[in-house]
Amino acid sequence: MGKSATPAPDYVFLGLVGALVLFGVIALASASSVISFEKFGSSFYLVRHQLLSGILPGIILCLIALRISYNTWKRITPWLLLGTLFLLLLVLIPGIGVKLGGSRSWFSLGPISFQPSELAKFSFLLYLAAWCESKGMMLRDLKRGFIPFLGLAASVALLIVLQPDVGTLCIIGASVLLLGFAAGARLPHLGSAILVGILLLALLVKIAPYRGARLTAFIHPELDPQGVGYHINQALLAVGSGGMFGVGFGNSRQKFRYLPEVTGDSIFPIIAEEMGFLVTAGLIVLIVAIIWRMFSIASRAPDAFSRYAIIGFASWFGVQALVNIGAMLGVMPLTGLPLPFVSYGGTALAVELLAVGVVGSISKHAK
Repeated sequence: MGKSATPAPDYVFLGLVGALVLFGVIALASASSVISFEKFGSSFYLVRHQLLSGILPGIILCLIALRISYNTWKRITPWLLLGTLFLLLLVLIPGIGVKLGGSRSWFSLGPISFQPSELAKFSFLLYLAAWCESKGMMLRDLKRGFIPFLGLAASVALLIVLQPDVGTLCIIGASVLLLGFAAGARLPHLGSAILVGILLLALLVKIAPYRGARLTAFIHPELDPQGVGYHINQALLAVGSGGMFGVGFGNSRQKFRYLPEVTGDSIFPIIAEEMGFLVTAGLIVLIVAIIWRMFSIASRAPDAFSRYAIIGFASWFGVQALVNIGAMLGVMPLTGLPLPFVSYGGTALAVELLAVGVVGSISKHAK
């Protein structure tokens, strides 16, 4: 008898992600051209950096994850989480962690920078998937299941709050609650956790005035158009200027230092301005298709761990995309979160592609 063929991953899912990453490179090539030339003397510097620090290591990590059995991930999740917690602690030490944009969340070694909070999204959701599988229906019990579940989340949340990185905190919090719902947590318990989370966010807003200013700008962007309301007003102007077909690739006006963070959380308005409503709608459909395909794989996953892991990753990608696009359209407060697979950021893209590799590995064993 011949050897049985190696099961193939879900090529539709991998192809959809590949299309989104390729689109992101094209969009970044235009959005980053002005700031790249001003800072580095080359219009393509940031694109090259994204290729070398994000896409190349991300593809390597994705291919490695595709070859590793998902059961291996289950065994190493405690060590992976411990390593991530160590890095989150290390980044808080002055002289080791680098403060950028008001948050001490980076390591920097010469030209190489790394953001542990991005790895925390991956490692913690993977650990929580294994934990939920081991507890089974015990998660429905408040004292023996749900409170320890929240305690695990709180340990990671505290380290992220200390940076502080409220945007990442919100993504992890939302993903944890959605994973908890999928694992069988009771709705009253989840509702109470959401209420506590809202109160904690309100406290964080009160502690830091700039967060309150962002909330004010979301509710009334017209009150301070040259101050806290400037970002959202310029984003809406970019989106509105694109019309149905856009002003043409490379022809954005907002990227000429009018709209802040055009390579990061504001890349969506540049896409809308240059490519118009039809392409922007297609981008949203592509993101939704990726999330839908992930849930389809999860529904056929071979065991509870793999199902919860995919649900956690899908929640991470979906919620972060929703928050980013919602903020740029003025329906959510600004958080500074990048658009997954599209925005500039080597660590974020590499870790996202690592998660894609894990999902692809699980898809090889889907029922």
